[in-house]
Amino acid sequence: MDYKKEYKDLYIPKATPSVITVPPISFIMINGTGNPNEEDGSYSEAVGLLYALSYTIKMSKMGGSILKGYFEYTVPPLEGLWWMADGMAGIGYTRKQDFCWVAMIRQPEFVTLEVFFWACGEVQRKKKIDTSRARLAVLDEGLCVQCMHIGSFDDEPETVEKIERFIAENGYINDISDKRRHHEIYLSDPRKGDSLKMKTVLRIPVKDMN
Repeated sequence: MDYKKEYKDLYIPKATPSVITVPPISFIMINGTGNPNEEDGSYSEAVGLLYALSYTIKMSKMGGSILKGYFEYTVPPLEGLWWMADGMAGIGYTRKQDFCWVAMIRQPEFVTLEVFFWACGEVQRKKKIDTSRARLAVLDEGLCVQCMHIGSFDDEPETVEKIERFIAENGYINDISDKRRHHEIYLSDPRKGDSLKMKTVLRIPVKDMN
């Protein structure tokens, strides 16, 4: 199972905004604040923990642990929910130190709380990493407008503006709130390749006013 290929509507949108209804999806999540580019900072630690847990579950078959319902799959991409600490309506891209975020990775359908807690125990035992920040939760986004952003993260405002125009011109309203956040899906590794060619899915929750 490769979720990006199986659910192209969720992960491979066009570079023009489109409407999508996102189903409930289970994630391992970690909350945090601050600049995601800070070397060895909170965000970097969170991402490391997310991948440690995700690959522990994926590779469980190699250690003799048989997880009920297990199937072969590719670990899905890193995703994130973003907002500003001061309650600003949009994202202040020049104020990264004021970011609030949820870093997260989608989990296969067989990952229950029992499997999650097992993985936490394995990571704590084998890697000596504190897993207390992580949680398994379902995100039910519902109606959204999304668009593929191609380029560096600092150029995202141009794509966000394109999404906002689409929202206004097609009878929707931006529905970002404490329960519905600006969502990004990272299809490229910023440490590798040309930043101008990076692909990031930008997703904004909306209400239909038609």
